[in-house]
Amino acid sequence: MIFTQFVDDALGCASYLVGDADSGAAVVVDPAFAIEQYLEEAERREVRIVRTIETHTHADHVSGHGRFALEHGVPVSVHPAAAAEYPHDPLEDGDEIAVGQVVLRCIHTPGHRPEHCCFAVSDRSRSPDPWLVLTGDSLFVGDAARPDLAIAAREGAAELFHSLRRLVELGDGVEVYPGHIAGSLCGKAMSSKASTTIGFERRFNPALAHDDVALFIAESAAISAPRPPNMERIVEMNRGPFVGAQPEPQELPAPPAGVQVLDVRPVEAFAGGHFKSALSVPVRGTSFSTRAAFVLEAGAIVVSASDESEATQATRSLRSVGLLEIVGYVLGGGSETLGLVSDDELDGLLADGAELIDVREKDERDTGYIAGSRNIPYRLLVLGESDLPRDARIVTICETGPRAAIAASILAARGFDAHPVWNGGITSWMAAGKPTVEFRRCGS
Repeated sequence: MIFTQFVDDALGCASYLVGDADSGAAVVVDPAFAIEQYLEEAERREVRIVRTIETHTHADHVSGHGRFALEHGVPVSVHPAAAAEYPHDPLEDGDEIAVGQVVLRCIHTPGHRPEHCCFAVSDRSRSPDPWLVLTGDSLFVGDAARPDLAIAAREGAAELFHSLRRLVELGDGVEVYPGHIAGSLCGKAMSSKASTTIGFERRFNPALAHDDVALFIAESAAISAPRPPNMERIVEMNRGPFVGAQPEPQELPAPPAGVQVLDVRPVEAFAGGHFKSALSVPVRGTSFSTRAAFVLEAGAIVVSASDESEATQATRSLRSVGLLEIVGYVLGGGSETLGLVSDDELDGLLADGAELIDVREKDERDTGYIAGSRNIPYRLLVLGESDLPRDARIVTICETGPRAAIAASILAARGFDAHPVWNGGITSWMAAGKPTVEFRRCGS
């Protein structure tokens, strides 16, 4: 048996190459848009990719099944409930896909989406029993999938409850390889570990703690996390006609007029000099794809990078979340600057009347915040800021700095005197023993 896990750290997505060395055949489950990684691994393993399989229609990244089909003639399998508009082979509960002695058995597990399926993988040269299960967006390490992205949360949670019980029946020794790890918006509290076992999750996963479906629904349907950016558009891209390879962007002398400029250099480089109205999302930071998708609109984009490697990495990551119209890249920045604020400077700025914007999510803020600050998650600043003062300095703050810098770049691009707390934030503020307000629920 051949088995390789691929993890996209920028999105928290996992995909898999599964095959049989003796037969020389393999399949790819939940392929990312950047299919080169699978082709390289298949060549290294001396196998041919004969099929792609989708656990479901993804809402957070563009699938590579279209590229496999258009560029290599590889067929696609997906459950009929996906209502896929592209040519595909329907995959029902109990159906099996064999590559030599390696067999993937479909287990229909609705909840995250109606079409969702898991795949129990057996190496029948050793045993007919499953060795591992690819759980897609159902059972994660330490968590379970969100039930609210395709249908009503309570309806999805009820289906998910029964789907998770089917997976537990596979047996404690079966290894679990999920479709997401920490960093994805498709769960609530998933681990950064890339795999687990049914037995470990049965004992320690809170999502498997409830035997009462009503309790499970109440817990699972109470979701405060943001939905993946561009979700509806990405779902339609993954359900609709095949999306093929895109042309490689070319280096430009300067950004053309009227296009969005995304500066993917380190924050210090952006602060020292960037193009007018550019937004700052460093490509070497965490959750780059998701954060960029939150702040960019669909349309023409120019990437401002330190070097060609940064530009290439950013292009690949932007396309993974459906931002395909990248017209080129520029190396370096412009003449606009952004002042960075240290922890030590924050007290003085607040005393001088600066407006403090806490750009974390509400559940993060509830653990403690600076009195007098306003809470506007950075991703919502793109929707408008008409009530923010234009005659006062604005300081943005998050846990440790990265989201504060994104937020300040959004505001600065719109003419505000905005500055992020950088290399510090709420975490270091609290560590220094400075006062914060803790959210208290009624009756507590």
